[in-house]
Amino acid sequence: MSQISGLTQSQAQQRLTEEGYNELPHSNRRNSFTIALEVIREPMFLLLVACGVIYLLLGEPKEALMLLGFVFVVMGITIVQERRTERALEALRDLTSPRALVIRNGRQQRIPGREVVRGDILILAEGDRVPADAILRHSINVSADESLLTGESLVVRKMASKDSQILSKPGGDDLSSVFSGTLITQGQGIAEVVAAGMHTEIGKIGKALQSLESEQTLLQKETGRLVRKMALVGLSFCALVVIVYALMRGNTIQVWKEGFLAGIATAMATLPEELPVVLTIFLALGAWRISQKQVLTRRIPAIETLGAATVLCVDKTGTLTQNRMSISKIFAGNKLLDTKELQNAPLPEDFHRLVEFGILASKKDPFDPMEKALRELGILQLAQTEHLHENWNLVQEYPLSPELLALSHVWRSPNGRQLLIASKGAPEAVADLCHLRRDQMDTLMKQAASMAGEGLRVLGVAQGRPIPQADLPQKQHDFEFAFLGLIGLADPIRPTVPQAIQECYSAGIRVVMITGDYPVTAQTIARQIGLNSVDQVVTGPELDHMNDEQLKERLAATNIIARVVPEQKLRIVNALKAAGEIVAMTGDGVNDAPALKAAHIGIAMGGRGTDVAREAAGLVLLDDDFSSIVQAVRLGRRIFDNIKKAISYIFAIHVPVAGLSLIPVFFSDWKLILLPVHIVFLELVIDPSCTLIFEAENAEADIMTRPPRNPRERLFSFKSLSISILLGLSVLAIVMGVFLVTRAMGHQENNARGLTFATLVVANLALILANRSWSRTILSMMKEPNKALWWILIGTVILLGLVLYVPSLRDLFHFAPLHGKDLVISLIVGGVSIMWFEGLKLLRQKKWKPIPNRN
Repeated sequence: MSQISGLTQSQAQQRLTEEGYNELPHSNRRNSFTIALEVIREPMFLLLVACGVIYLLLGEPKEALMLLGFVFVVMGITIVQERRTERALEALRDLTSPRALVIRNGRQQRIPGREVVRGDILILAEGDRVPADAILRHSINVSADESLLTGESLVVRKMASKDSQILSKPGGDDLSSVFSGTLITQGQGIAEVVAAGMHTEIGKIGKALQSLESEQTLLQKETGRLVRKMALVGLSFCALVVIVYALMRGNTIQVWKEGFLAGIATAMATLPEELPVVLTIFLALGAWRISQKQVLTRRIPAIETLGAATVLCVDKTGTLTQNRMSISKIFAGNKLLDTKELQNAPLPEDFHRLVEFGILASKKDPFDPMEKALRELGILQLAQTEHLHENWNLVQEYPLSPELLALSHVWRSPNGRQLLIASKGAPEAVADLCHLRRDQMDTLMKQAASMAGEGLRVLGVAQGRPIPQADLPQKQHDFEFAFLGLIGLADPIRPTVPQAIQECYSAGIRVVMITGDYPVTAQTIARQIGLNSVDQVVTGPELDHMNDEQLKERLAATNIIARVVPEQKLRIVNALKAAGEIVAMTGDGVNDAPALKAAHIGIAMGGRGTDVAREAAGLVLLDDDFSSIVQAVRLGRRIFDNIKKAISYIFAIHVPVAGLSLIPVFFSDWKLILLPVHIVFLELVIDPSCTLIFEAENAEADIMTRPPRNPRERLFSFKSLSISILLGLSVLAIVMGVFLVTRAMGHQENNARGLTFATLVVANLALILANRSWSRTILSMMKEPNKALWWILIGTVILLGLVLYVPSLRDLFHFAPLHGKDLVISLIVGGVSIMWFEGLKLLRQKKWKPIPNRN
C-alpha cells in the first residue's frame, strides 16, 4: 500500500478541469427563472395583478402601472431571498457530499467525492460509499452491497485484479469492479478509478443521488396548515367585503369595482404569506450558519429538534478526547515500563515481541490512532531488527465482533514458508483466546485495571502458534495463542470539553459518556471533563442482562456506560426515549447506524465516521469535537427563538393592516383607509424585516441557561399568539384613534389617510424593534449589532418621505401634505402603541428567577 503514489495534485486538477466534477445533475436545483415562475404562482402576486387590472377598469392607469411596478419589486425581493436560500443549500450539498480517501503525491488525502477523477487511487474500507466506478488492485475480504444498481439485497464478494482495465457488470461474486454509490460492507481494499460522474454505471442509468434531503419539517407542515386556514379566512373576508361594500353604497358597476378592490385589499392584509418564506429561509440559512461551526445538517428537522435536546450521548474517544493516541505504558513478563523512560534508551528486549505482534495485529498502513501509535513506537524502537515485517503479506483477517472484542491477523513470509498469527483487543477477550488459568487471569485483570485507572486505554496482545495455510480455521478461538502483554495508550481530553460540559448543564442538558473502555478508564476521563455522577457506571455485559424497564431505571441515574459495543447503543437510545428524553447520539461505525437513525438527533463523525453512519445521521460533526455539538445546540435554540420572533411580528402587524382595511367597509360614509398600494408599501417593509432582521438577530443572553424547549411546544402557542394579537390590537386602536380624531377635527380624507398611514408605518417599525427580544427592552437591544435593521429602518423612512412629499407619489397614494407637527404626532403616537409591551418586559425582568439546572 505504501509504495503506491497515485496521481499528483496537478494531474488530478488537470483531469478535473478536462472531465468535470464527479457528480450527476441535480434535478431539484432552482435557478432565478424557476424561482420567478414559483413567485408568479404565489397568492400575493396574483392579488397584486388583480388589483392592477381593476385599477385599469376603473380608469386609473397611473395607479395600475404603479401597482404593477410594485409587483416587480416584490418579485425582485423574493427572488433575491430565495436565491440566497438556494445558495446556502447548494453550499450544504457540496459540504455533505460523500468524502473519499485517495492517494495523491504518495500520501493519503480525504477529499470531497465530487473531486475524485479518473486514475485516482481509492482506499476503501467497511462502511464506505464508493465515490466512483473503480477496479480493485488490492483487497482483503472485500464485500459490497450493490442493491442500488442490481436490486438484489445479497452482498457480493470482490476479488482484486492487477491487470484488468475493463469494468464488469454489477452483481456476481469474485469480480474486481466496484461501483459508484455502492457500499463496502466488509474488508478493505485499494482501487483505481476508471470512470467518474456521468460515465459511471449509475450515471448511465440516470439516477440522481441527493445528499441533502429536501423534506418538509414539522414547523413547515404546521405553518402550511395555518396559512391554508388563513387563506380561507382571507377569501371569506374578501367575499364579505365585496358584498357589504356594494350593498351599503349602492348597487352600481362602479361601486362593485371599488368593492372588489376593497375585497382584494382585505385579502392581501389578512394573508400571512410571509410565514412559509420565513421558515424556508431561517432553516436553510440556519443550516448554513451551523455548518460554520463545523456541523453539517443532512436533515433540516434536526435543526428544529436541537433546541429541545435533553440528553447528549457521546462517544469518549475522538469526541471528548483528541483521538491522538500515544503509548504511555507497556506490560510484559510481569514488568511494567513507562515509555517516558525510552527517551534516551532503547526498548528492553523483554518488550520486543509485545510491540512486534501489536503491530502485526494492526493494518500495514493504519488510519486508526491506536494502530498509528503502535507503528510509530515500532519504527522508533525496532528499526533495523527482525521484529518489523514490512515485506510480509496479510493472508487472513479475523475481525472484531460483539461476541469477541479482539481481532487477529495472519501473515505470510516473503518465501511463503511461514505464517505468523497476531491478535489484539480487550484484555479479557485476548486472555480468553489464550485460555489463561484463573490466577493468571486475576493477575492480568488487576494490572489492566491499574493502568485503566490512570485513564489509559488498555489493549491485550497475543501470538498465535504458526500453522500451515491450508489449515486456517474459521474462528479465532481455534488458534493456539500465547499471551504477550498489555499496552496502555493515553488519549488527552480536548481542552474545550470541560467548559462545553458545564454549558450543557447550565442549559439543562444531561451528558452521557459511552465508551468501549474499562469503567475505571471512563471514570477517570469523566472526572477530567467535569461529568456528573461519575460513581455510577453501567457496563455492556450488565446491559445485556437487564430488561428494558430495568435499563430505563438505571440510565436515569447513570452518566457513564462502559464496555459497550455499537449494537447496544440502539437499546440505550430506546431506553432514554422511553423515559421521555429527547436524545442526541453520536456514532461513527456501520453498526452505529441503527442508533443514529433511532435517536431524535443522530450525529455522525465527519473525520473518522463511515458513510453509512453519515447517511443515517441528521447532523455530521466535521471536526469530531464535542464543543461543536454544544455550539450547534446554541444555534438551534437561536434559530427557533428567531423564528418565533419573526412570526410574532407577522401576526402583530397583520392585525392593524387587516383592521384598517376591513373596518371602513361597514361605514357607508367612510372612504377606504388602506388601498392595495398602501398594503404593498407595507409588504416592502414587512418581507425584508422578517427574513433579514430577525434571521440575523444574535442569541439571547440567557439562551444556554434555559431548560430545553418542550418538543410538544407549538410554534404558534396560545401565549405567543395572544401577545402578538394584543400588540396588533393596541397598534390598531392607536392608529384608528388617530384617524377618528383627524376626521373629527374636520381634516380632509387625504389628510386623515396620510397621518394614519404615517402613524402605522412608525408603529410597524416600533413592532420590529419590540419583537427583537421578548425579554430585553428596545433601548437595551440597540446595543446589539444588526446591520439589516439599520438598512431597513433608514430605507423605510426615506420611502415614507418620498410618498408623503413627492407630489406625484403623494397623489398616487391619495395623501395630502403633512406638516411638521403631524410627523411629530405620528412618531410619538406610533411609538406609544407598543409601550405596554416594553413595560411588561421590565416587570418580567424584576420577577425573573433562574430555573434550577437539570444535571
